Amino acid sequence: MKIADIISLAFRTVRGNRLRTGITVTIIAFGIMALVGINTAIDAMKQKFTESFAAMGANGFTIHFKEYRMHFGDGRDDVKKEKKGARKEKKSNLNQPITKEQAEDFKSTFHFPSKVALTFGGTNNAIVSFGDKKTSPTVRVGGGDENYIDQNGFSLATGRNLNALDVSSGRNVCLIGSDISKKMFGGNPEKPLEKMIKINGIPYRVVGVLDSKGSTLGMSWDNMIITSYTNVRHFLNSNPNASFNILVKVDDIKLLDAAIGEASGIFRPIRRLAVTEENNFVIDKSDVFVEMLLKNLSFITISAVIIGFITLVGAAVGLMNIMLVSVSERTKEIGLVKAIGGRQKSVRRQFLFEAIIISLLGAAFGIVLGVLLGNIFSLILSTGFVVPWGWMIGGILICSLVGLIAGIYPSIKAGRLNPIEALRYE
Repeated sequence: MKIADIISLAFRTVRGNRLRTGITVTIIAFGIMALVGINTAIDAMKQKFTESFAAMGANGFTIHFKEYRMHFGDGRDDVKKEKKGARKEKKSNLNQPITKEQAEDFKSTFHFPSKVALTFGGTNNAIVSFGDKKTSPTVRVGGGDENYIDQNGFSLATGRNLNALDVSSGRNVCLIGSDISKKMFGGNPEKPLEKMIKINGIPYRVVGVLDSKGSTLGMSWDNMIITSYTNVRHFLNSNPNASFNILVKVDDIKLLDAAIGEASGIFRPIRRLAVTEENNFVIDKSDVFVEMLLKNLSFITISAVIIGFITLVGAAVGLMNIMLVSVSERTKEIGLVKAIGGRQKSVRRQFLFEAIIISLLGAAFGIVLGVLLGNIFSLILSTGFVVPWGWMIGGILICSLVGLIAGIYPSIKAGRLNPIEALRYE
């Protein structure tokens, strides 16, 4: 019997046992759907993270404060008393946030070919109002300078950016996100310009409207207001321990490591660190955030693989049992085929092909459902349609292997049946 005839017969047999085939296909499809769906969603998250955190580009780095953690030795009272004064001195030098003066001193001193932006966090629960319209207390307010929007991947839809005078004077001007603009003024981005809005009851003049940037980790970049860090310090952040961040983008990525070295060398004296003291600030490259998040996502990928593997093991056992039942039910048919000249090899191939066909049908349905399910998540994140080609191909190969393994024993059992005994089987 030719291979084409065997495959055709296998298809007809699979189609003739719809209930069993449907149950097994559903089990396999569920495993592949979990595997492909979760990894499609992860690919969408990776795409969003890369877009959001690569705003500074690969040629940027951030300087931020690290709280110094003291270690008190073995805890003996005499040691504590002896070193009490030294600890106080160390704490006064090391356990301090980056101040406005230190950040501005760095910006004026750092002459490396680069662009420097200073940032200062405001509030995450501001209420914005205009006339009788008011937002929920979920608006984030960030403080920056004239380089802030460029360093953080924002762009202006209309109006102007903050300038040096806005920063030095701390006057009440701001840039508003697209969500706030639409809620307060409708769809025309020109309408908010030069209007007076209130942030937590304080009046601010709108000088610019930001383009939509989307969201990351459920945090919207469009429900945000940017004003000068000077203004934020006066009105929107009363925390005395709040620290400035310094964002640096070098002109050439090849100079990044040199820029980091020079930045560290300049900032240490500004922070009044002795030669023997460790840095009480951290310098992170822009891609560190992406790498950290992607590393955490790898654990989700491993979980998806484990879920898919367990489901497919169960599907393989179920498929093998169904094929064994099929061999028992079709014993007379097998005996007839062998009695009229059918070869043992042909019988084995038919049952093996049946198992593989059922597995591939499960893979097909599982891949389609997984891609659709995963892209529902990509719609929520506002990313493009994600097609995980690697996982799709992997799913097909895995299901082919599952069908092969599940069909080997039943096919061998069918091929070894004695035709005379098989014909007499009741």
